[in-house]
Amino acid sequence: MAFREDAVRARADGLAAARAGHPVTRCPRFTDPRLTAAWVRGYDAAVRPAP
Repeated sequence: MAFREDAVRARADGLAAARAGHPVTRCPRFTDPRLTAAWVRGYDAAVRPAP
């Protein structure tokens, strides 16, 4: 699978985790720090209010 697909999936997983009420510490351990960043960006998008 290409990185771009993995990053989109990681962001969607982070968004889903935040909406489910899971703590940010539940972030899975990715082998690529860019995937971790994508997961956190997804989580943050659900937690922060829109401007």
